[in-house]
Amino acid sequence: MEMAVSFRNSSLPPVTSPNPRPQLSKQFFGLRLSSSSSSSFLTSRTRITPLKLRSRNFALLRPIKCSVSQATTETSTGKKSQLMRRSDIRNIAIVAHVDHGKTTLVDAMLKQAKVFRDNQFVQERIMDSNDLERERGITILSKNTSITYKDTKINIIDTPGHSDFGGEVERILNMVEGVLLVVDSAEGPMPQTRFVLKKALEFGHAVVVVVNKIDRPSARPDDVINSTFELFIELNATDEQCDFQAVYASGIKGKAGLSPDNLAEDLGPLFESIIRCIPGPRIKKDGALQMLATNIEYDEHKGRIAIGRLHAGILQRGTEVRVCTSEDSCRFARVSELFVYEKFSRVPAESVEAGDICAVCGIEDIQIGETIADKVSGKPLPAIKVEEPTVKMAFSINTSPFVGREGKYVTSRNLRDRLNRELERNLAMRVEDGETADTFIVSGRGTLHITILIENMRREGYEFMVGPPKVINKKVDDKLMEPYEIATVEVPEEHMGAVVELLGRRRGQMIDMQGVGSEGTTLLKYKIPTRGLLGLRNAILTASRGTAILNTIFDSYGPVAGDIVTRDQGSLVAFEDGTTSSYALASSQERGQMFVGPGMEVYKGQIVGIHQRPGDLSLNVCKKKAATNVRSSNKDQSGKKQL
Repeated sequence: MEMAVSFRNSSLPPVTSPNPRPQLSKQFFGLRLSSSSSSSFLTSRTRITPLKLRSRNFALLRPIKCSVSQATTETSTGKKSQLMRRSDIRNIAIVAHVDHGKTTLVDAMLKQAKVFRDNQFVQERIMDSNDLERERGITILSKNTSITYKDTKINIIDTPGHSDFGGEVERILNMVEGVLLVVDSAEGPMPQTRFVLKKALEFGHAVVVVVNKIDRPSARPDDVINSTFELFIELNATDEQCDFQAVYASGIKGKAGLSPDNLAEDLGPLFESIIRCIPGPRIKKDGALQMLATNIEYDEHKGRIAIGRLHAGILQRGTEVRVCTSEDSCRFARVSELFVYEKFSRVPAESVEAGDICAVCGIEDIQIGETIADKVSGKPLPAIKVEEPTVKMAFSINTSPFVGREGKYVTSRNLRDRLNRELERNLAMRVEDGETADTFIVSGRGTLHITILIENMRREGYEFMVGPPKVINKKVDDKLMEPYEIATVEVPEEHMGAVVELLGRRRGQMIDMQGVGSEGTTLLKYKIPTRGLLGLRNAILTASRGTAILNTIFDSYGPVAGDIVTRDQGSLVAFEDGTTSSYALASSQERGQMFVGPGMEVYKGQIVGIHQRPGDLSLNVCKKKAATNVRSSNKDQSGKKQL
């Protein structure tokens, strides 16, 4: 169904855009707008209301029209006639901001594709298989799975939502031809939404926008779609990419539809949008073998497993291959085992054709970014590039008197080997030697990025010390530059003043402030130095009584903002070696927040709490009540006060 819409109101004054765009036409939800009318809409902030169809059945069966897949197909047949499309496979990545429902949506897709038996117990967020992921409720590592819909295999890659793990998203985009951009129906596009969309558009991928959590009471789907469309324009998307397909869904209920008011009883409209709007992989079937190792896993029996998409040729089990990093550095290896992804597991395969995602065993020293190529005429693919880290911390061996009590790996050799292993699969991380032989400088994309590494190493039995986080500065034209980030804070109006004051003290500059939803929530947008973000999350939670939500994403490098006081409280330090007593802690706890309880061993110089004032304070937390026969009203505190 086509509908012509014309605007004949001549009384409205013309609106001119400060940045005139070329005379291109935009098609958006069946409305074809010229560049002048579209710029008028965007400049005047007029919201475009999607067309709503009254008939429920007709809305569910409304045809899905995607100009992206058609344009991409034309390009592939015109400019690269030697390449062909595979129509039986779709490779997609699900990208979104944190907590917008990616993993929950994947759960619903797996269940409706009959991946599990009807009587099989399936836990929530099944793709979050890591213990740390389940405890924190976030996705840290990207993971592969696949489903089959109408004889078409759909390889799905679930990606992290935190900006600190953006390196996972950047390298995964090499494996896919399209992305599902999941956006919360109430929050709309957030900082990480912008980051992942920018990377997908740079790769030229097709995008299907999924407005998730459509059943929320504060859902505003029309505004969210318009905000997403404006984001496409800001990121210089092509006309074909701006003509994206929008799907409205409730991941937890397993429903989707092409209209926010008329959802089907299943995710059928979402599957149909994937098949029609995301093109199949473009391959060179008869060409020389080429496969880029995008991810690495380790198995105790099979060793290192390289995961990636086959770009050209056919890979067979037992094949002799060439492993290349560049034209000059290549080595030979043999593929011992070959796996493809079917449903929720890896299945052995004898051969894999170009376009499919597979796992390769037998190459012991394979690294992420290397190319598995034909032994005779294979050539390497372009290497994977990720953005540079912005925060660093010092890791060193434990030199305290209590060394070796809690961990079994305590030497610098153990620490070096573990950090080097982390570099093999964590492309966004860097490790350098420190000032001494026992110190290593670990750089990452943010404090959470390094915190996850510290927690994993602690659980694996490593014992070490860490220093405070510091930002990574760089010089441009002999001028010292520091990293800046865009911080967005959702905070209730009654706590907005305290949060604004806190961000101002951290050298933040307000970019935008607007009301969101009907709950009296305000969205603050700041450009702030990364130095000012260190320790800011806890301070904002304290200032807003736990109601604020802080999200950050790297923006750019800029001039040094000046001095920033990130700590207004000192530390409480143990005065001597010994065992803490309840008698001493009863008076010490008035000085601040204590980390230790009675009966714990401490050593001189150990931090035992947070001082309530600036500056450090030494405390004797080990003193005991004098055992004399003099009667005193000050009884032992162990029975009267609980710490």
